[in-house]
Amino acid sequence: MTASDWTADEMGDLSGKTVVVTGANSGLGYEAAREFALHGADVVLACRSVERGTEAGERIREEAPDTRLTVIELDLADLSSVGAFAAAFADTHDELHVLCNNAGVMAIPRRETVDGFETQFGVNHLGHFALTATLLGHLRETEGETRVVTQSSGLHENGEIDFEDLQGEDEYDEWAAYGQSKLANVLFGYELHRRLRGAGIDDVTSVVCHPGYAATDLQRRGPEQSGSRLRLWGMQAANALVAQDAATGALPLLYAATAPDIEGGEYVGPGGLQNMRGYPEEQSSSDRSYDEETARRLWAVSEQLTGVEYDIAPARTV
Repeated sequence: MTASDWTADEMGDLSGKTVVVTGANSGLGYEAAREFALHGADVVLACRSVERGTEAGERIREEAPDTRLTVIELDLADLSSVGAFAAAFADTHDELHVLCNNAGVMAIPRRETVDGFETQFGVNHLGHFALTATLLGHLRETEGETRVVTQSSGLHENGEIDFEDLQGEDEYDEWAAYGQSKLANVLFGYELHRRLRGAGIDDVTSVVCHPGYAATDLQRRGPEQSGSRLRLWGMQAANALVAQDAATGALPLLYAATAPDIEGGEYVGPGGLQNMRGYPEEQSSSDRSYDEETARRLWAVSEQLTGVEYDIAPARTV
């Protein structure tokens, strides 16, 4: 399948649809939320900072004054915040058509979440794993097809799940930890698809995507937190010379969320230069990402670590 020259203009009318976007106050999340709103969707901005989320919502309303926007606090580094978000969402919304697991951190010095997880693994994977579990009931109860879109990265290809040192306590490299977390995103998205279909749930679809190389604030946070001016300069130069803008980088997520030919289990990314830029298309992810035994083991470990359980049976090949 290819989506050559597909743009957000092809999303169609999303009136009556409810979409949750994590990390919606900036970068890819903001651009995605903006497009969902411009096409009429009811958009929930799930943001760690309510203040920044509100500011983002105000900017979006300037372009889409008639859309319904809701800002709800969500700190993926705190599982209690994930539960509070789910409760707040249930109080304000009856339906959920698309969950966009977009927020993330990249290549930062080793830190721990509130719950004691290495931050990249905890935010990028475990936080979204728990969030999806808490919202799955809404997705299943909403009439018609609903979707879970999980944002990964092309750098998942460098990742490996180290079950003996998932939290990087024995040895930590920020890029290896990032690759692991992004591989976990792909493994999770595929396993969720298999489990849904294996349980006979055909109206909830799980899709994985990646943005290629898009210029966002994500790249500068690692160098800033580590105090490396050289790395920061290098990232800024690469963003200026190589990266595509965030609006284009959001296209794979938007395609995965709305394209009618998505069936579930796809991996969508930009089809241009080395899959770093361009229009969205279906692609193949790394060989490790298709390892179903690793995916099942990661799922079990993730349930144990987060304390959440999915009301769907273990996956079978579909």
